[in-house]
Order: sequence, then structure tokens, then C-alpha cells
Amino acid sequence: MKKVAIIHDWLTGMRGGEKCLELFCNIFPQADIFTLLHIKGSVSPAIESHPIFVSFIQNMPFVKKKYRHYLPLFPSAIENFDLTDYDLVLSSSHCVAKGVIPGVMARHVCYCYTPMRYAWDMRHHYFPLKEMPLLKRRMIPMILNHLRMWDITSNSRVDEFIAISGYVARRIERNYGRQASVIYPPVDTEFYTLSEQSEDFYLIVSALAPYKRVDLAIATFNELGFPLVIIGTGQDEKRLRKMAGSNIRFMGWMSDDDVRSYYQHCRAFIFPGEEDFGITPLEAMACGKPVVAYRRGGATETVAGYVPGRKDYTGVFFNEQTVDSLKEAVLLARKLEFFPVKIREHAEKFAKNVFVEQIKQKFKAYLPE
Repeated sequence: MKKVAIIHDWLTGMRGGEKCLELFCNIFPQADIFTLLHIKGSVSPAIESHPIFVSFIQNMPFVKKKYRHYLPLFPSAIENFDLTDYDLVLSSSHCVAKGVIPGVMARHVCYCYTPMRYAWDMRHHYFPLKEMPLLKRRMIPMILNHLRMWDITSNSRVDEFIAISGYVARRIERNYGRQASVIYPPVDTEFYTLSEQSEDFYLIVSALAPYKRVDLAIATFNELGFPLVIIGTGQDEKRLRKMAGSNIRFMGWMSDDDVRSYYQHCRAFIFPGEEDFGITPLEAMACGKPVVAYRRGGATETVAGYVPGRKDYTGVFFNEQTVDSLKEAVLLARKLEFFPVKIREHAEKFAKNVFVEQIKQKFKAYLPE
């Protein structure tokens, strides 16, 4: 039997990358997992049933809550894993997992969620230097420069890149000079089920971080006056609550069951940011709900935007991240007739079984017989 190693950046919760990892674990039941750190109980039994090997980051002080502070150590930690005996190395990477050193005879395939955002195009969002003390303003650019050099150098250890979207594939080509095929992440169409019920409120499900542009949605709905429900937490929550009118409700963190109920009852889903892929619009569409999205990033590949004469539309795009542009899109969506069954059928193109079959075809030589 072929020996398979799956490399994942860290195991601290079940987000989009971990849901893909869970399916990798099901496809490769014989695989060992290597990760920077693992908080036991934070990921699904399907993942934790596999042997999990951790790096020295696991034993650093306050690592459960402060692991991101050890970012400068991540490259050396990921390189320390001994993968000599493995035939296939599958890195599931949004940070440093792709930088592992595979054995001489191993094939290394990277399923890439994004080139490292911290070091590349979103560094100013993660590290707003103007707001930092002098020492950090001096040190962080040097650290990020080192990370970028390591990131470029280490990509030569990857035999093949698979990107989560065409948008990410273009960034891989720009940052690394490498071509990538595309296999879209899966939406759980078994859990997120069709609803033809609709109440008069709009919905956002998002981390409350500045680059998500929830502030744009709030400013727009302050003017429109339509009810807006926001599910999620994050570092920007205090500022966003202050700017929100009485028509906007913050629900905080909610269970998957509760989130699904809001998807199923909203009038439309609002997606104001630019994302590498964006799973939440697909979750909303799996429930039969239309999406109003910014025409950039992964949403352009998952949402079928309305144009006159098109019959299979699942939402409306806005072209600029301005109040006027988003407002125009929301008002247009209110005039259009949407067909929940057709929206659901569109989301099913991204279902789990589609993802699993594409991965199995890609790696059939390494699957158990």
C-alpha cells in the first residue's frame, strides 16, 4: 500500500480548510497527518481518528490562543517533519504547509487555499503598521520580507498545485510563477437544504474582520433601512456595532443548525468582500437563496450573476465597493424573480460528491485497492 502524508497548517477548529481536510481523510484512510499544532477536540472525529504528528510549535507558551504570534517560526517548524518514507505528500495549505520537505521519491501535491495572505497581498490588513509601536513597525516588514523569500523558494518543493478557484490559480501564477489546476471546495448540500420560505430580512455570515467589508454592508443598509442580520464575531465587531442602525441585528456566534435556519429564511445573502473562494454564498444558494456579491474573487466563479436575457441567474453583482453600487444591486435584486429550485441546482455543482470524485481521479494511483 502506498504511504500517504497529509500536511495541514494547524488544527484549531472546523473552518473551510478543515472541511476539505476531513474529506481528504475519508479518501485516504491510511494517511498520517502532520500539522504545526493540534488542539484536541477542536476538529472532527474523522480527522482525529488519524495519527497526528505535531511540530515544536505545539509546546510553545500560550500556543492555544497565541499561535499566530509564532508566525516567524512556522517555516522551520514545517521543515522539521521527516517525510522520508511517504510515497504521496498532500499539503492542504493556506500558510506554510506547502513548504514541507518531501522524500526524494515522493510526489508532493499542494491543495492551495491561497498563497500566504500575511506575506503577500493582504499584509496591510493583517499588519496595519501605522497603528503599531515603533519597534513593530521596524521588525514586521523584515519578518514579512523573509517569509516572502521563503515562500517563493519553498514552492519548488511542490510537484503540482491545485487551487481552490481560478482566482487563486492566477495568484499562484503571479506569486510563484507556477500553473495550477482548479478543484473547487465542496458545499455540504446534504446539510444546507432547500427552502422556499422567505422573510423580509437580508443576511451576512462572516468573520467580523476589516477586509470582509461588513462595514460597507452596514453603511448601505443604514441608508436603505431594510432589516439586516449579521452572524459572526471578530476584532472589528465593536466598531461595526457602533455604526449600525436599529434595522441591523448582530447575532454573534451561532450553531450550524441556527445558521442554516437563517439561510433558509432570509430574502437574500449579502457578500460584500473579495474572497479567494467564499463558501457562504454557496451555503445560501444550497438553501435556494439569491446572493448579492462584489464582482471580484471567487464569487465570480460560484454566483451566476443576473444579466438581461439570462435565465439561470442565482444573484446580482455590484461592481464597486461603494454604498451606491451595493445599494443599486440590492434594489435590483428586489425587483427580480428568483427561483429557489434552480438556485439550489446551481449549488449542487459544488457538492461534496463532485469534490470527492475529482480528488479520487487525481490521486487514483495512491488510493487503497
